[in-house]
Amino acid sequence: MRTDLFDFELPATSIALRPASPRDSARMLVVQPDGVLRDRRVADLPQWLQPGDQLVVNDTKVIAAQLKGRRIGRETEPKIEATLIKRLDGSRWQALVKPAKKLAPGDIVRFGNEGKVCLLGHLDAEVEAKGEEGEITLSFSLHGPALDQAIADLGTPPLPPYIASKRTPDDRDAADYQTMFAANEGAVAAPTAGLHFTPALEATLRGRGVELHRLTLHVGAGTFLPVKVEETSEHRMHAEWGSISAKTAASLNAARAKGGRIVAVGTTSLRLLESAAAEDGTIQPFAGETSIFITPGYRFRAVDILLTNFHLPRSTLFMLVSAFSGLAAMKQAYAHAIAAGYRFYSYGDACLLFRESR
Repeated sequence: MRTDLFDFELPATSIALRPASPRDSARMLVVQPDGVLRDRRVADLPQWLQPGDQLVVNDTKVIAAQLKGRRIGRETEPKIEATLIKRLDGSRWQALVKPAKKLAPGDIVRFGNEGKVCLLGHLDAEVEAKGEEGEITLSFSLHGPALDQAIADLGTPPLPPYIASKRTPDDRDAADYQTMFAANEGAVAAPTAGLHFTPALEATLRGRGVELHRLTLHVGAGTFLPVKVEETSEHRMHAEWGSISAKTAASLNAARAKGGRIVAVGTTSLRLLESAAAEDGTIQPFAGETSIFITPGYRFRAVDILLTNFHLPRSTLFMLVSAFSGLAAMKQAYAHAIAAGYRFYSYGDACLLFRESR
């Protein structure tokens, strides 16, 4: 299918730069299988679920993956910005760097500044290699927990470009850009559908007889990358590391066998569940990198309902949600949301998508 079929116009005024308060007051567009659209709030979610349904959330935690520094050891010392995207081992990370053309293998980049009281105020890394797609391998001077602490002290959360380019990042972002489920560090972007949840909403869901389960998928920098090919079949989907415990898999399978539906909170949860599902839809324990690229026509095996943001720098999201409800239905939903004043992207409003009956 041609990727230009997924294009649509989004007014700049529709981009959310801050989360709703309280978070579950964000608007929610319910897209039903019969095509009927209903405007609700995320706090209304329990009314749209049934006792026995199983909500699956991503408990990844965003790290302070954005580092600023300078190249040292040569005649000039240009400023360097790096966004860590993938841990390779205890001391090495892959990173996206600006300006990458200023670096060559063997160069040393010093992050932080000597005036800050933290590990003498700086952290050094050697450029080990440059990849074909612009990624750079950095070998840091520290290892393991010491490196993790230095990154936490010297780095900042990498806000999406559509937020950072429109306002100055501040101290609120460190808390705002985490879900209430965040526990396992490793993501460079938040699983944004989970940003709408509150303890009160979780309590109401459990009171309704809806159970919550956690899995971990560390969102990578590919979440910010557009689809550049003309046909969806030609797109190369980035891999992300995730895990589902044997206990979680068994609980979900048992609930589904009794008629409960699997509700994926966000596309990250959905992608991991589908990666871990057998052909008959049973969910297997999983630990590794995802490989599934969901395109229109994909037959969903593990997930019945998807709760996702109107979150579209990632063109693959539009493909994914259209696979649930069909391209025409999704275009209708987006047109309705824009006309009704919904907010888009990470802090934006949510869309509840019911898939067609099996």
